Amino acid sequence: MIVIKAEVKGEPDIPAVKRVFEYLNESDEEIFFGWVKIIREKLSKKLRLNTNESLALYCGYVVDELRAHKSTDTIEKNGSIIFSENVMIGVPETLRTISFEVVLDNSPKKNITLHEPIPTSCT
Repeated sequence: MIVIKAEVKGEPDIPAVKRVFEYLNESDEEIFFGWVKIIREKLSKKLRLNTNESLALYCGYVVDELRAHKSTDTIEKNGSIIFSENVMIGVPETLRTISFEVVLDNSPKKNITLHEPIPTSCT
């Protein structure tokens, strides 16, 4: 079971966007991880990701790291090394802060926040 509530904050004058990713059984999880795999293949081909693909990739990263029993501090610290230049114009500005509220496999809720996960050229 994967339940992720993500809140994305971009430019200061734009309201935050909230998305919920809910995969309640193994079949749903296979769909989610299949989507993440396709996005990673796109990255390996040096194609640029849009905002939704980037957010999905971060969700996959958070789930993988939590299942590997990494601390929230480690996840937050390493969140900016996933990718940097392979995104479309405007994506870094749209994803300035991503806050995740994650419940995995009925474990306690974890809160993780990534600040400026994709460096902007002019911050």
